[in-house]
Amino acid sequence: MTTPLSISLADQGFITAARIHPNYGTDALVEQAVARGEGKLAKHGPLVVETGTHTGRAAKDKFIVRDATTEDSVWWGKVNAAMTPQHFANLKVDFLSHLAAKDDLFVADLFGGSQPEYRAKVRVINELAWHNLFIRTLLVRPTEQELAGFDPEYTIIDLPSFRADPQRHGCRSETVIAVNLSEKLILIGGTKYAGEMKKSVFGILNFLLPPQGVMPMHCSANIGQDGKTAVFFGLSGTGKTTLSADASRTLIGDDEHGWSDTAVFNFEGGCYAKVIRLSQEAEPEIYATTQMPGTVLENVVMDADGNLDLDDNRLAENTRAAYPLSAIPNTSMHNLGPVPSNVIMLTADAFGVLPPISRLTPDQAMYHFLSGYTAKVAGTEIGVTEPEATFSTCFGAPFMPRHPSVYGNLLKKRIAEGGAQCWLVNTGWTGGKYGTGNRMPIKATRALLNAALDGSLNAATFRKDPNFGFEVPVAVDGVDSAILDPRSTWADGEEYDRTAQKLVQLFIANFAEFAPYVDDGVRGAAPVQQAAPQAA
Repeated sequence: MTTPLSISLADQGFITAARIHPNYGTDALVEQAVARGEGKLAKHGPLVVETGTHTGRAAKDKFIVRDATTEDSVWWGKVNAAMTPQHFANLKVDFLSHLAAKDDLFVADLFGGSQPEYRAKVRVINELAWHNLFIRTLLVRPTEQELAGFDPEYTIIDLPSFRADPQRHGCRSETVIAVNLSEKLILIGGTKYAGEMKKSVFGILNFLLPPQGVMPMHCSANIGQDGKTAVFFGLSGTGKTTLSADASRTLIGDDEHGWSDTAVFNFEGGCYAKVIRLSQEAEPEIYATTQMPGTVLENVVMDADGNLDLDDNRLAENTRAAYPLSAIPNTSMHNLGPVPSNVIMLTADAFGVLPPISRLTPDQAMYHFLSGYTAKVAGTEIGVTEPEATFSTCFGAPFMPRHPSVYGNLLKKRIAEGGAQCWLVNTGWTGGKYGTGNRMPIKATRALLNAALDGSLNAATFRKDPNFGFEVPVAVDGVDSAILDPRSTWADGEEYDRTAQKLVQLFIANFAEFAPYVDDGVRGAAPVQQAAPQAA
């Protein structure tokens, strides 16, 4: 199926003699991708592709044009690097010249955002059919009626074959992701990693929505049988996708959402799940998508007979599957649900300090949201021999163009006005730090999470954590009470105290840059520095 473009590329000032393939459906794009040698079909029908050198985002190659629109509204620095208007103008000239020389172009008109009042109309122009299939899968697909009058507000041009010139284009390498919020144009070149398109739309919405009072979130979301929504913030490795993909709850989405006055709504119409070492037993719903036609599998190893090996990381550790939300059982029909009753912040604490669950006040919630803490474990990167704290503000710093305090204050306001209860859940280590202790039992995590979501946990007796000041349940049905008090699980209590204070100091040092932008209540939610016992 194909639907003509309501507004042509020429109408946008993009002149090309290429064959335009407009708004192709899944089957047609798969057929094109295979015919053009861009990918191969695995057994059962998924399209298997390779992204080459870039198997993840090129974060250091992303730039935002610094002009009158962005000068005072973007949080400039290591996360949001600036490009001059002149450098972008040079890049645009060369990009459009490269575009004009293409024989074929695939164009998709799509929505970023499922709530009509807050969605953005996005046109994506690709030289690769599989890229067009990917973005059509990940964003929200308009109806035929909506396509008939589709007038794109933002345009993404993605040309992996383009090579940037750092001197002429003001970038760092031959790879470039250049965002011009004034011209509403994003240019992506020099990378075949399709996730750059998805995150570019996330960045647009993260810029547009806060002035409208809508909280953009890097989180998953689902709805319980009681009709109450929960959102799950968490960095990679914390269990965000696994814990939100509960068959007893209705999935809204796994990655990007907005929180408006009336709803939590998915920015996307698909999922982009990590599949390295994915098992049918542990995650049957996601595993099933790797065996179905229309799914795009990135950098998954396949043999000559079309059999997949999800355990093989020779092409990439970051292997991915892109599939429509409809591929997951029990998903929200309209990609949205009621405003949240519970906000879950997930962390994998490899120091073994944090309790498995803690109840947060709105001030504490803002503090931990701005902190965005998790920890790397020894062996995950060269040179990492001890647990290493990682702080990614708002649980998604690379995608937040505005100052973190903008998002933090919005979250605090939403929590306070909506009466949502916030919880910090540690899926990391207990009984000692990584290498000594053990991973938090998933059975205990699920039991605690279920008690939080059904409201029964609020009736428990709580103690105040001496280091972080949040409330921790003393006893919960079905959970070994020992793990609720992390210090008691360590063989050496004084070593726990020293490790806890090390983590406290890391939190305080990280938060120093945000302290001037928050009120006294949030500053007062900081963990407490204490005189730790000296080693014998």
